Amino acid sequence: MNWSPKYAISNKLLSTIREIGESLGELRSFHLTDQDLAKLEIEARELSAYASTSIEGNPLPLMDVKRLLKTHKENVRDTEKEVLNYNKALQSLYADVRSGQFKLNIKTLERIQGQVVDGLMDNPVHCGSIRNAPVIIRNPRKIDEIVFIPPDSKDVKKLTIDLFKFIESHIGKIDPIILAGIFHRQCVIIHPFIDGNGRTTRLFTTAILGKAGLDLFEIFSFENYYNRNITRYFKAVGLEGDYYDLKEDIDFSAWLEYFADGILDELRRVRKTLPEQAEIRPRLEPHHKEILAYIEKHGSITQREYGEISSRSLASRKLDFDKLVKLNLIKAEGTGRGTYYVLAS
Repeated sequence: MNWSPKYAISNKLLSTIREIGESLGELRSFHLTDQDLAKLEIEARELSAYASTSIEGNPLPLMDVKRLLKTHKENVRDTEKEVLNYNKALQSLYADVRSGQFKLNIKTLERIQGQVVDGLMDNPVHCGSIRNAPVIIRNPRKIDEIVFIPPDSKDVKKLTIDLFKFIESHIGKIDPIILAGIFHRQCVIIHPFIDGNGRTTRLFTTAILGKAGLDLFEIFSFENYYNRNITRYFKAVGLEGDYYDLKEDIDFSAWLEYFADGILDELRRVRKTLPEQAEIRPRLEPHHKEILAYIEKHGSITQREYGEISSRSLASRKLDFDKLVKLNLIKAEGTGRGTYYVLAS
């Protein structure tokens, strides 16, 4: 039987996903230069490398991480190598997603984990390889207290393959936020490696967001949200007890709400960092320009006339007019069915 997660789409989750869509739409409306985008991507990578390693106990402050990523030091301490490894893996994933080379499979997952723990493990056999030994999750504050016992190593490969099959088969059918969130928690639960599970999972989650259709995924860092309250993150993403006692009742609903909140929070942060000049140079899509060109030629345009020159749906055409009105590029005249649009003065 194919694996299928248990979750409910609450009103809160729907509302957050809608706000994420609106935030992405607002970000897309700004005409960011290549230089603007490059700056945002660099800042997001710095924040991700800092936050994701900090979650796992790395003590380097953000300013040191930024300095490290700019200097390309050769002789580094383990704490610095951990950050450099994460940044390297993140850049590799960005390139794979953008080029269409990213694959949802164990080989890719192993490659990422290998990059994450490169030079940091006592036994290199566990680097870039699904675990073949048991692991136990302990309370970091009480090392003798067992919090969670993940699946047996003999089951890890099948569970991971089943997870990939679910994600792959639902791309385009389930919202990218929900898909990425499901992957994130289930991968943490499976705990496929001896070490580097959290960092590897967060990296892979970023790639899934991009592959599943969430554009602009390179300019925000959801890891930053988790790092601000690590205790809450671990409680939301993890389980307590033995996997085999819990597996039939695992519910992803509350986690998905938390996961979506993190993405929305980050998009809001990015919006605040946008250069001021970007706000006065909104980017227009070809269909927006088509409306403006029609008005310039004919003096005005109606919904019916736009429908004759465009294959876009009625709902989309209404949104196109709304955006141009909001940008003060056109204005509505008349009422009801007699409404038409002219260039704003």
